[in-house]
Amino acid sequence: SHIRHAWDPTKSVAQNLAEMGLSEDPNKAIPIPKKQLLGMEVESNGRQQGKKIVRKPYVVNEMEYEASLPEKKSNTLSRDLIDYVRYMIQNHGENYKEMARDEKNYYQDTPKQIKRKINVYKNFYPDEYRDFIASLKQEKMDVQ
Repeated sequence: SHIRHAWDPTKSVAQNLAEMGLSEDPNKAIPIPKKQLLGMEVESNGRQQGKKIVRKPYVVNEMEYEASLPEKKSNTLSRDLIDYVRYMIQNHGENYKEMARDEKNYYQDTPKQIKRKINVYKNFYPDEYRDFIASLKQEKMDVQ
C-alpha cells in the first residue's frame, strides 16, 4: 500500500522504484563481487554506479517499520471443525475407524485424518478438551 500511494503513473517502473529507494533488479542492487578465478584476474567493465537520489525515503521507512511489527498469532480453529471433533469424540470415543464410517464425516476423512484433527483440537484448546472429556465421563457415570 505504501508503494501504491507514492506511485507516479507518469513515470516508468524503474524511475518510480528508484525515487523510493527500491531496486527493480536485485542483481544490480547488490552486485556480486568479481573474484579471481583460477589465478586469472577478471576485469570489471570500469563502470561505477553513482549515488542515486532517493526522493521518497518515507516509503522504505514505512515498509521497514511495518516489517518490524510482531505478527499476530491466530491460534483458533473454525467453529465447524470444533463441533465436528466434539461430535466424533462424543459418539465414538477413541474408535477412529467407526468415526470414518459416520454419516457426519462429510469430507470422507480417513481414520488417520480424523485422529490428526482431534490432536490439533487437543493442542489448540487443551483446557477445553480436558473439560469436555471430564463432562463425558460424568455423563457416563450418571447413566450407570
